[in-house]
Amino acid sequence: QVQLVESGGGFVQPGGSLRLSCLASGSLRRNDAMNWYRERPGKQRELVAVFVSDGGPAGASRPSYADSVKGRFTLSRESAENAVYLQMNGLKPEDTAVYYCNAPKYGVWGQGTLVNVTS
Repeated sequence: QVQLVESGGGFVQPGGSLRLSCLASGSLRRNDAMNWYRERPGKQRELVAVFVSDGGPAGASRPSYADSVKGRFTLSRESAENAVYLQMNGLKPEDTAVYYCNAPKYGVWGQGTLVNVTS
């Protein structure tokens, strides 16, 4: 059984930064996908950042981002810790949302962490 726990959310002013963490426990393997979604007020949950295959023979992956966060958010992974991180810079009020970590292979979601960008 896989469990995901997010942390790092909070209140921040526009232009500020936050780093979200998602730690996985259980039977998740090192190369299993772990992605970030968010749910903004009054909107459907949307994909924010995900690792996608680079198409090469080694099976490596690279991060891919929603257009709305490109250039501002950075997805990274620490396989040894079964953790993924989302570094968010240049935050905007429209980034206000509950951010969720997801492990699609297991159909598992974390409980979410609230990011509130407000002056």
